[in-house]
Amino acid sequence: MGTEAPADQHNHYSNHVDRRTEEEKAIDAWLPITSSRNAKWWYSAFHNVTAMVGAGVLGLPYAMSNLGWGPGVTVLVISWIVTLYTLWQMVEMHEMVPGKRFDRYHELGQHAFGEKLGLWIVVPQQLIVEVGVDIVYMVTGGKSLKKFHDLVCQDCKDIKLTYFIMIFASAHFVLSHFPNFNSISGVSLAAAVMSLSYSTIAWGAAVDKGKQPDVQYGYKAKSTAGTVLNFFAALGDVAFAYAGHNVVLEIQATIPSTPEKPSKKPMWRGVLVAYIIVALCYFPVALIGYWMYGNEIEDNILISLEKPVWLIAMANMFVVIHVIGSYQVYAMPVFDMIETALVKKLKFRPTWYLRFITRNVYVALTMFVGITFPFFGGLLSFFGGFAFAPTTYFIPCIMWLAIYKPRKFSLSWFTNWICIVLGVVLMIVAPIGGLRQIIIQAKTYKFYS
Repeated sequence: MGTEAPADQHNHYSNHVDRRTEEEKAIDAWLPITSSRNAKWWYSAFHNVTAMVGAGVLGLPYAMSNLGWGPGVTVLVISWIVTLYTLWQMVEMHEMVPGKRFDRYHELGQHAFGEKLGLWIVVPQQLIVEVGVDIVYMVTGGKSLKKFHDLVCQDCKDIKLTYFIMIFASAHFVLSHFPNFNSISGVSLAAAVMSLSYSTIAWGAAVDKGKQPDVQYGYKAKSTAGTVLNFFAALGDVAFAYAGHNVVLEIQATIPSTPEKPSKKPMWRGVLVAYIIVALCYFPVALIGYWMYGNEIEDNILISLEKPVWLIAMANMFVVIHVIGSYQVYAMPVFDMIETALVKKLKFRPTWYLRFITRNVYVALTMFVGITFPFFGGLLSFFGGFAFAPTTYFIPCIMWLAIYKPRKFSLSWFTNWICIVLGVVLMIVAPIGGLRQIIIQAKTYKFYS
C-alpha cells in the first residue's frame, strides 16, 4: 500500500488499465453508487444540503439554551469551520491515487488504515450514522405529520404517533426502489429547497412573534451536574447537525472525472454552495430562536411556534418533504453496502427482486425501531456524539495524517491534531449527556402508545 503519489500523474493515468472482468463491470454498473457518473456540480450542492441540513437544525435553539450565548456561538462557528475543513479533505482524498477513485468512505479507510482495519474502523461508524439518521428521520417525519394533522384539524380525533410514522414509512417503500444517487436528484433538490424554506419560516415566525415576556437566558437545570450533562448533550445535538460527511465520497462518485478535470473541482464548488446555505439555515434559526424564547424553547423549534397556524402547518409539511429526501440520501450508501455484500461476497445474482426484498426489509426495520423508541432529542445527542463526531470531525484528519504524512509541527499537522482532539472530546462527552436525556424521557414513556 504505497502512500506516496507518483511524480508524473499523467503517465500513471495513461498506464492505468481497467483490470475489472466483464462480470465485475456489470456488478459495478448495477450497484447504486458506481452505476451512474454523469452528475453536475450543482447535484453535489443539493445532495450535500439535503444530507446536512436535516432535522438537526430545528434542535439548534434548544442546544443553544443548554450551551448559553458565549459557548453556544463558539461551538456553532467552530463546528462550521472544522467540518468544512474535514469535508475539503475528503473531497481531496477521493482521487489522490491516480487512476483510482475512492467511491465509498470505507474504501478510503482501507487505503489509510489497511484492508481489514479500515473496514472495522469505518463501516460500523458509517452504518451507525446512516441507519441512525434514517431512524431519527422516521420519528421526525412521523412527528411533523402528526403536528400538521393536529394543526390543520384541531377538532379531529387524536391519532397515535405510531400511525403517522407508518404513513411516513409508506413513502419510502416506494422511493427506496430508485436505483442510484442520480435518480433521486429530483427528490434531493426538493428536499434542499424545503430545508431552506422551513429554516426561514422557523426564524421568521420567531421574529414575527417577538421576544417573549420575561425571557430568561440562564441554564435551566437546577444542579451543576444537570447543567454540565445538558451542556454535553447539546454538543451532541450540534455534531448531529453537521453530518454530511458520511455520504460525501458517495456523492462525489457520481461526478465524472478525467486527469484534466478531476471531480474534486465541481464537487468542491458544490460543497461551498452547500455550506453557505447551511450557514443561512443554521445561524439564524439557532440564534434568533434562542434570543426570542430563551431557555423555554422546545427541543424542536416548530413546536414552540404555535401561530400563525397555516404557516407552522406548512413548515411541518416542508419538514416531512425534506426528511423524505434526506432519508433517501442516507439510505443509498446503506443499500450499496448491503447489495455489495450480497452480490460480491455471498454471490447472489444482481436482480431486481434481490433489491426489492433487501430495501423493503431495511425500510421496515428503520420504521419498527422508530416506532419503538421515538425519544427524538436524546437520540439526537447520543448518536451525534457517538458516531457523527468520529466520521465528521476526526477520522478524515487521521486519514490525512496517515496518507500524506505532513511534517511534524507544520500548519497542516497542527490543524489536524487540533481537530482530532476536539472530535475525541466531543465523542466522549456528548453520548453521556444524550444517554441521560434518554433515561429521563424513558421514565414517562409507554411503548407503542
